[in-house]
Amino acid sequence: MSLASPQPGSRRRQEAPARLAGQHQRLLTAAAPVPGFDARQLAAQVREHLFGHILPFWCGPAVDREQGGWMGWLSNDLKPDRTQPKGLIVHSRILWTFSAVHQVQPDPLVRQMAERAFDYVLTKFWDPQQGGAFWRLDDAGRVIDDSKKIYGQAFCLYALTEFHRAFNSPPALARTRELFQLIERHAHDGPHGGYFEVCRRDWAAAGPDARLSEKDPAEKKSMNNHLHLLEAYTNLCRVAKSPQVVQRLRELIHLFLQPILDSCTGHLHHFFDEHWNVRSDTYTFGHDIEASWLLCEAAEVLEDPALLQQVCAVALRMAAAVHDEGLAPGGGLYYEGQAGRIIDRGRECWPQAEAVVGFLNAFELSGDTKYLVAASRVWNFIQQTLVDRIHGEWFWRINEDDQPDPKLPKVSEWKGPYHASRACLETLRRLPDFSAA
Repeated sequence: MSLASPQPGSRRRQEAPARLAGQHQRLLTAAAPVPGFDARQLAAQVREHLFGHILPFWCGPAVDREQGGWMGWLSNDLKPDRTQPKGLIVHSRILWTFSAVHQVQPDPLVRQMAERAFDYVLTKFWDPQQGGAFWRLDDAGRVIDDSKKIYGQAFCLYALTEFHRAFNSPPALARTRELFQLIERHAHDGPHGGYFEVCRRDWAAAGPDARLSEKDPAEKKSMNNHLHLLEAYTNLCRVAKSPQVVQRLRELIHLFLQPILDSCTGHLHHFFDEHWNVRSDTYTFGHDIEASWLLCEAAEVLEDPALLQQVCAVALRMAAAVHDEGLAPGGGLYYEGQAGRIIDRGRECWPQAEAVVGFLNAFELSGDTKYLVAASRVWNFIQQTLVDRIHGEWFWRINEDDQPDPKLPKVSEWKGPYHASRACLETLRRLPDFSAA
């Protein structure tokens, strides 16, 4: 299998609108050279990496040609473990990836992969009786966890809306509208705002011990759940804007401005009780920098200049905190902090992808070239350390000894192509003239 070479001039179907007249910096228009940042070289490397490295892996060894969908688990050296589950998250992320790429570079193989993912999500994960998507399947595609985790529903909605954007699919649009209403009816907290974490298959409230994953505390609300609802509802606003969608997206933005954001530190709190009392004391640099640019994107689609100005100011403060506290000397982004200290010096793959986009976004907001240099340093770290030149894709995590963590897989129910591919797409969108050169 091979992908067609990207054609000059390819663009995403819908450009983001200018943010604030006179303040939206275009990366390609910086007249003076910036030491440590070469826009033309970055665009060329990103384009080649997306089409020559990331996508071939997810069109090739990651595809499950025996049982359908994609592999539930591949080790770093691509050994499968068919006892591992197939997750809604990774299959939704794969669907989003190929749908988004097809809008930049229409390609028969990319379309084939998008349609394969769409078919698998709707025939295997979608619940035909209760609606919504199951959380987890076994290797053969049988349901082994029928809970409706809202984080998973958000990614499913995000992917279905992107598929509709790419292929004008009435079935995908119908499912997105249905899923939005299910989330709103059963997971939205009317009295206190925001969304609960987990519902049962029939959408009844889950028990007190319900949580997204075993490593998370059993709290009612989380930053991560709301971040990906924000992301999904932003995309829904693009394809099916309605007063209710606008209202909920606006509510999500305001929840991030307060209470999810710690206004004293510029970091995001992780967990909360039903009344939005904070129940955690750590922060992750990857979520902070990811939220900084996703909040801008959400405010843009609402077309509210006052809100957008407020959000951009907050986003820049968040990016500054990550830049000043989270960057490792070698260019990568540390994982976790607490009270101004680094408590996890591992450099996982997805925060690096989000850092590239977030720092480019911070330059667009501020014009401060330190963010261009930071984006370039993180990209160089990805290329020099994270990319697996032998077996493909990215290692999951680089440990403190600067070696890949051998215990973590190349593919799992959590690890897919979405962060890396989206970082490439966003970088090319922000460097349009150079990406077409």
